[in-house]
Amino acid sequence: MTRIPSQCAVCRAWPAQRVCEECVRRFARPVPRCRRCAIHVLSGQPICGPCLLHPPTLSSCHAALDYAFPWSACIADFKFHDDPSWAGMLGQLMMQAPGVAEALQQADWILPIPLSRHRLRERGYNQAALLARQLSQETQDTRNRLQLDLLWRLQDTPAQASLTRAQRLRNLRHSFALNPGQAPLLKNRRVLLIDDVMTTGATLHSAARVLRQAGGAREVHACVLARTPAPR
Repeated sequence: MTRIPSQCAVCRAWPAQRVCEECVRRFARPVPRCRRCAIHVLSGQPICGPCLLHPPTLSSCHAALDYAFPWSACIADFKFHDDPSWAGMLGQLMMQAPGVAEALQQADWILPIPLSRHRLRERGYNQAALLARQLSQETQDTRNRLQLDLLWRLQDTPAQASLTRAQRLRNLRHSFALNPGQAPLLKNRRVLLIDDVMTTGATLHSAARVLRQAGGAREVHACVLARTPAPR
């Protein structure tokens, strides 16, 4: 997506912010979501059927957007086209989503989902870390709760777009570890994970499992920019 200064990245109106207010109102309207996995639910239904039957590792999950038009293209620019400046606008959208401000306020530690060293060198930045920094700024956090080196990603996983959730979980089984010097910080604490896109939840659940089992975290919550809608 070619970026023209002062032109909306979605409707091309100008002058405009990165995405104009009209497009935000049109494409970022809040929808009822499951409190545990952020998938769409009917109004008044707090938790979806699958999460009732099989409660996930995450205590809660909040999402600002659907991973769909026009946000999928914006996120691709942010992640893959060397455009970290998207973090400001996208972080503000996250902050406005129901439940996100409360989750940030209640967290003892805020952790972005890490990239492997290889992927970080290749991309030059971790988009989840940029979003986490933006959220910390939006909350005017004076407690220094953002931890960028507590959770480690040990290895890249193969392309997962066509895999089932069970296959993704197998791929991620040994992908995360804790910084031994900082792991004691997690004991009986409430942790908030930040990521850009949640598809099946395999990445977030794998990270949460490590935080609980190896670090002794009391609760692990998550806030994501975008959630892939359930197939129809």
